[in-house]
Amino acid sequence: MSGELSPIDKAKYVAAKRAVDFVEDGMRVGLGTGSTAAWMVRCLGEMVREDGLRIKGVPTSTRTAELARDVGIEVISLDEAKWLDVTIDGADEFDGDLNLIKGGGGALLQEKIVATASDQMIVITDASKEVEHLGSFPLPIEVIPFGWQTSKSLVEEMLISMDVLGRDATLRMNGDHPYVTDEGNHILDLHLGRIGNARQLSLVLNQVPGVVENGLFVDICDVVVLGYGDGRVETRDINEGTVQEDRLDFVESDNLFTDMMD
Repeated sequence: MSGELSPIDKAKYVAAKRAVDFVEDGMRVGLGTGSTAAWMVRCLGEMVREDGLRIKGVPTSTRTAELARDVGIEVISLDEAKWLDVTIDGADEFDGDLNLIKGGGGALLQEKIVATASDQMIVITDASKEVEHLGSFPLPIEVIPFGWQTSKSLVEEMLISMDVLGRDATLRMNGDHPYVTDEGNHILDLHLGRIGNARQLSLVLNQVPGVVENGLFVDICDVVVLGYGDGRVETRDINEGTVQEDRLDFVESDNLFTDMMD
């Protein structure tokens, strides 16, 4: 089956497969959103069905919740869980300090709430997402629909005083209509080019009226698991200061690849 996967999908799969090793029986697990996180949910579902793993999953979007239920994971709300042992999610960019840009999939608000309500956040990704400075990937911010154009203007004006290269903000669209998040909000994508001070920018953005949350995850991620198309996996732990490398084999008969939602 591995021959049918592209190198990028192989990288996502081995990163997800390695990351679920952090999950233990009885844990409450935050389930991320996006194509890489979907591999992780599938891997956990396989462990539930075949190994008897008992976990409770808190999804970060309606589509992750649907996938989790489909693969046999018990889904509960964050209010029911109250606190999580670990959250596993993807990222659009990460830097050497494991600061992230997230929200390309439109679930940044729930993703940040769930991640910060966890003892540990593990990010699964591939080497193409590593950058020296955040900002090449557009930074998403979630805004309420009321007065969103005013919020957009205020954000662009605020960016003048920030250490960024660009200041353009665009409304994310879904066809001919504005994209709508699970909370009924819109998303503005900020085309910044380079972010000099992610911590400062995150704090200032959230002071703009109408902005609900931004996609900068600063000092939240603990571990990044990097997958490669040849099966290699690199695990970086920011707290321990360690880097571990190993290799995972592909299983030709693995049913994870059936009807994979990407």
